[in-house]
Amino acid sequence: MKFNQFDGKKVLVTGHTGFKGSWLTAWLLRLGSSVAGLSDRIPTSPAHFNEARMSGRLTHHIGDVRDLGLVSRLIKETQPDFVFHLAAQPLVRRSYLDPHLTIETNVMGTANILEALRLAQHPCTAVIVTSDKSYDNVEQVWGYRENDALGGKDPYSASKGAAELIVKTYAHSYFSAADSPVKVAVGRAGNVIGGGDWADDRIVPDCVRAWSRGESVEIRYPRATRPWQHVLEPLSGYLMLAISLANDPNLNGEPFNFGPPAHQNFAVAELLDSIKEHWPGATWKDVSGTSSFHEAGLLKLCCDKALHKIGWRPVMDFAETIRFTSSWYRSFYESPDIDVWGLTQHQIAEYELFARERCAIWATA
Repeated sequence: MKFNQFDGKKVLVTGHTGFKGSWLTAWLLRLGSSVAGLSDRIPTSPAHFNEARMSGRLTHHIGDVRDLGLVSRLIKETQPDFVFHLAAQPLVRRSYLDPHLTIETNVMGTANILEALRLAQHPCTAVIVTSDKSYDNVEQVWGYRENDALGGKDPYSASKGAAELIVKTYAHSYFSAADSPVKVAVGRAGNVIGGGDWADDRIVPDCVRAWSRGESVEIRYPRATRPWQHVLEPLSGYLMLAISLANDPNLNGEPFNFGPPAHQNFAVAELLDSIKEHWPGATWKDVSGTSSFHEAGLLKLCCDKALHKIGWRPVMDFAETIRFTSSWYRSFYESPDIDVWGLTQHQIAEYELFARERCAIWATA
């Protein structure tokens, strides 16, 4: 399979203690990579990274991506073949409360990664992860394409759009030559769910925390629709993009959307009712209109570019996404001695099996 190209490679993952970062790290370790991680902290309690006892499985660095000197030293010491930059302030509500931190982390943190790669000048392929919220969302009924306008109404969206301008600048000003040792591309995804996410103000973590205590949960935007996808779906896209970029310099500087098929947009209420089928006794209530923060009602992505340029497409359907997510959390809450690393690796293995059966390009010989 194409992902065997990560076997033996040195990989730096920023934000490796976060939800997506810890799943990506677990997958890279499974693929045989030597992984170094940089995060400023363990972001939640509990945290997937801690529960899976991952710190001893990689080179674990605690540090701030806003510190250019630290980032430069780490890249020079690590000499990574691949960089996946996921470190961010990832929460929309927190961006309203602390816009400066959000902009500084998401914009200057990205600039620091790119500047460190520019200064190091060793061969490296970097995937910069932003968000579907980078788009100027006018709630159009068709999916946003990579050449649509960027720039959102909230500080988080603005910070991710600005980060992409930084990526474009470095890609064209410093990494565009055919013999450039550094190649960089952007991965956009959003509304990712899956076991091990305990961030505040996210729909699934908020619900499973409440339901694990036998409590109901209040939902502010039950009619908002999103392209829900399991965390392994965009991660397979980031991995596929990295391998493709390493072998095709024409992809340098390009952004790519990673999301489910267009018909897999479901309302929050539909998402929760589907999870409830796997969680006996779970309840929620509609408290629409109680939030002072703006939140989009409709958001869709068009992922045709990923299909046609790198051959990526999603593997799982909505029901499988719900089953994976629900079973992970229920295993965690109902079995205090659960092997979280084993649980995570089992789901990655099952996802790889689906990919082989469904002839995903990265999973075929």
